[in-house]
Amino acid sequence: MSPLVARIDLSAIAHNTALLKKQASAARLVCVVKADAYNHGIGRCVPVMEANGADAFGVATLAEARAVQALTSKPVIAWLWSPQEAIPEGIELAVATKEHLASLIDAPFNATAYLKVDTGMHRAGFTESEWDDVFAQAAAAERDGHVRVAGLMSHLADADNPDGDYTSLQAARFRDAIARARAAGLNPVCNHLANSPATWTRPDLVFEQVRPGVSLYGMEPIPGEDRGLRPAMTWAATILAVKPLAAGEPVSYGLTWRAPSDGYTALVPAGYADGIARSWQGAMQVTIGGHRYPVVGRVCMDQIIVWLGENEHSVRAGDEAVLFGEGGMSAAEFADSVGTINYEVICAPKGRTRREYLEPEQERP
Repeated sequence: MSPLVARIDLSAIAHNTALLKKQASAARLVCVVKADAYNHGIGRCVPVMEANGADAFGVATLAEARAVQALTSKPVIAWLWSPQEAIPEGIELAVATKEHLASLIDAPFNATAYLKVDTGMHRAGFTESEWDDVFAQAAAAERDGHVRVAGLMSHLADADNPDGDYTSLQAARFRDAIARARAAGLNPVCNHLANSPATWTRPDLVFEQVRPGVSLYGMEPIPGEDRGLRPAMTWAATILAVKPLAAGEPVSYGLTWRAPSDGYTALVPAGYADGIARSWQGAMQVTIGGHRYPVVGRVCMDQIIVWLGENEHSVRAGDEAVLFGEGGMSAAEFADSVGTINYEVICAPKGRTRREYLEPEQERP
């Protein structure tokens, strides 16, 4: 067994899903489980989400879609695929280019599609100059029985800034796209725009379905807010050694840190092969027995070193060091300390990190 673990609290997943279902009101709740459920594991998370209000699931790739499809009878939507790929039957697909649309039209079955319009993210999707032509082409293909256009979709670029105007600008463009699609002969009855932050802050942008991601895993998408979400992941490691270090002695590669006084270090078996970025040197802390300690010296491939000072709390080998999660700093705090976002932090554990699941409570929130 690996001494490095990501503990996933399935009760938290259940709680967060139920909260989002309530927030979505009459709209369908599309639970985004791309990147292996944001690194929480689709195999255990998808059934819990389905039991607590998920109406559909969203992923990036077709491979992810196939994996999720094997776990649920709910619809699965994929939005990052190549027109050259073999399209699996039963997967609902985002269509972002004319080549994607042509691929669906040529498929040997009637595929369900969401036309992705670019309203200002400027990443994927049809630009406004393409809308009318694409909508007309899709309407003709739908009449011929080659494709079913369920609705339109777009992606918000600044929804985590509730005081900004850009989200409203994108919303206006999205509504214009829907109107023009209808004028072209389409009947987009299931449109979606809202991500996690918009689901919480913009009820006017719910449309027919919402597709939150990070909030399902207990991460607050707008810093400083508290909507009762429960973080699901704790990343922790078993301390392998505690040893004395004399004042002035260096630790790790490059001799970048030296002990300010006589003291002790703890060896934690987690390194950049396990998801701890080497660039986090000098910014990380871990929590041991409720007390925070700095990570010192270079991050190695397999390990980090923690400065215990005089070790007044008697840390010893076998104790647990919490990188983030229950018993330590939150993923948001950790992200702030190392200069990133909580999304990246919960996606970080990898390598020799094993997952351990805490079963959901019998009574749902």
